[in-house]
Amino acid sequence: MIKRYSRKELTDIWSEENKYKIWLDVEVAAAEAMEKLGQIPRGVASVVRKKARINVSRIHKIESKVKHDVIAFLTSITEKAGIKARYLHQGMTSSDILDTSFNIQLVQSGKIILKDIDQILKVLKRQAKKYKFTPCIGRSHGIHAEPITFGLKLASFYEEFKRNRKRLKYAIDEVSTCAISGAVGTFANINPNVEKHVAKKLGLKVEPISTQVIPRDRHAFYFSVLGIIAGSIERVSVEIRHLQRTEVYELQEYFSKNQKGSSAMPHKKNPILSENLTGLSRMVRSTVVPALENIALWHERDISHSSVERNIGPDANITTDFALFRLKNILDNIIIYPKKMLENLNLTKGLIFSQEVMLELTKAGLSREKSYKMVQSYAKKCFADDLNLIDVISTDKIIMSKISSKKLKSIFNYSKHFKNVNFIFRRVFK
Repeated sequence: MIKRYSRKELTDIWSEENKYKIWLDVEVAAAEAMEKLGQIPRGVASVVRKKARINVSRIHKIESKVKHDVIAFLTSITEKAGIKARYLHQGMTSSDILDTSFNIQLVQSGKIILKDIDQILKVLKRQAKKYKFTPCIGRSHGIHAEPITFGLKLASFYEEFKRNRKRLKYAIDEVSTCAISGAVGTFANINPNVEKHVAKKLGLKVEPISTQVIPRDRHAFYFSVLGIIAGSIERVSVEIRHLQRTEVYELQEYFSKNQKGSSAMPHKKNPILSENLTGLSRMVRSTVVPALENIALWHERDISHSSVERNIGPDANITTDFALFRLKNILDNIIIYPKKMLENLNLTKGLIFSQEVMLELTKAGLSREKSYKMVQSYAKKCFADDLNLIDVISTDKIIMSKISSKKLKSIFNYSKHFKNVNFIFRRVFK
């Protein structure tokens, strides 16, 4: 990923330096197990650990000749560690190193992304409680529906990110596997106890059955979860973008003192951060289909997945981390306009209470069809002539014979719409 949309903690994980460091950790752990099993001389692991140095440029130089990254890596390590390094990689295949190490990078990334989600949950919880009873209009199809509170809107986002956290924890567990099973996964030239030792040493589980690679359905699930998280990021971002539109203006992204909104129009304050998150979410989701397509490899192994993962591994994780961090800052500093929310709530002059009028008529004995038709006709008239619904309805003798003036006034009141807000909050923030 480009630096503009990257944070150091994630780029370090996906650096060449860290990748080769993990490769070395896997090789040394395997050597330790082989020593205990008496398959290689004692002291190999300690010598390699002490003397080996990661030299990325040297590995690349060797690879340019041998055209094989793992061989280039092992050659580079041997140059520094000496003759004992010849015992590394006994009975192993390249995928044992590549797949186990890739999974470690995914686990490392996933744990940071979990922390990002925790920060999102923290700020959403605080803001939801702050605006728990701040009235605003609920919209369906972009059209005014019925009253809600801004706190409920934020609580909905909170619950969604709770689900994302749960999914990601499961996805991390899915990819926390290790395979040191040799060519085509049969352990023909390596003791299964080596795999067991490496897994325990590196905080992984053994892969119950691998071919020559760890099955890619595990990785497809992980990247699919990142795609879902990206969808949630965009859901919040699109809401912010809509609510900041001039015609709505119920909230606004923080605009710093020296910030400029447009090179041409000095008055502009644009929701650029939320728009940016919409774009970044698209990039993360674009990695999901290739990850799914990686599941079907030829027989026991091919490398059609390799080039895909070299791209989507860093890109999807780095972008997700950056997007979550940016979303947290947006939500933390967002400016809310409760007065504008109330103004918009009253924009349609009571039309938002049409359902309750209809329901009262059905309770009074009218059919639902007739009640709906009567209220709808008056709603259309109010909308066309800019009238208050309660005023127009009050002139209808049939309706007023079914609903008392006192009852009618009670209908046109926001309070009943918020009577279960505490109940919903208890379910969400239990």
